[in-house]
Amino acid sequence: MKLQTQIPLQKAEKQIDYESRLVFLGSCFSENIGEKFTYFKFRSLRNPFGILFHPLAIENLVSRALRKKRYTQDDIFYHNERWQCYDAHSDLSALSQETLLGALNNGLEKTAEHLATATHIGITLGTAWVYRHLETDTVVANCHKVPQRQFSKELLGIAEMMVALNTIMDSVRSINPKAQFILTVSPVRHLKDGFVENQRSKARLISAVHAVLQEGVSYFPSYEIQMDELRDYRFYKEDMVHPNRLAVEYIWEKFSAVWIVEKARPVMDRVDAVQRGLLHRPFYPDSEQHRKFSENLEKKMENLREEFPFMDF
Repeated sequence: MKLQTQIPLQKAEKQIDYESRLVFLGSCFSENIGEKFTYFKFRSLRNPFGILFHPLAIENLVSRALRKKRYTQDDIFYHNERWQCYDAHSDLSALSQETLLGALNNGLEKTAEHLATATHIGITLGTAWVYRHLETDTVVANCHKVPQRQFSKELLGIAEMMVALNTIMDSVRSINPKAQFILTVSPVRHLKDGFVENQRSKARLISAVHAVLQEGVSYFPSYEIQMDELRDYRFYKEDMVHPNRLAVEYIWEKFSAVWIVEKARPVMDRVDAVQRGLLHRPFYPDSEQHRKFSENLEKKMENLREEFPFMDF
């Protein structure tokens, strides 16, 4: 796809290949791009606590994981017939305390393990608006549809978010000094906060991110690409807020062009061929033609696994 207005992209300091180890934390951009890396079988972890929208929630996850501070019954609560945790997305809620605590602590362990070996860490910020739980005086990652009267709504300051981002990076560098950080601002507009309020939020996020850029820390303009290059509503889902598949593909093309090394692309093509083959549904599963197709597909997977033992189809 070629558009008239194109945002110039800076070449990455240290590009990604199949030797890289990736961690994606934060809002929807991390989920979408992280899903792409999962599809192409790079070694990656994305959002072990589900989507986290603001920098304080991401800082809490990273700090808690690296300090090995496990979750206990005191950290969870029962609401709407499920056990919940204010530090995680509702995707992690569970019917029993044991299941939720297991998921939370397993997520912490995975996060710590991957951060210690990651070559690239992508952090996407979605909003500067946060909710503070009045009873505990703590900022939550997710309200889980608890009545609004139990929270106050606040707009984080630029300096406050800079501290959170620097704390995240300093914490990781204490155990993994060579990790590269990729910072982005999510193109998803939080219009429930209001049109003006969303713009104020995004402006603060962008200002905070650019204030912490340094060697080993890069900015990818996913927000600007969506707002300026893909500014037509045909690039949005039906809710007119979230980028649709066409927009995600376009932003992925832009991202991969500057962040993925050229030599990885033939491998990605091979992985893509296998993934498409696995999605194939034959009309005649017992036919000789399908048997040969399956044998050929298995051979392709074996060849990839021989070169890259970590690949699991």
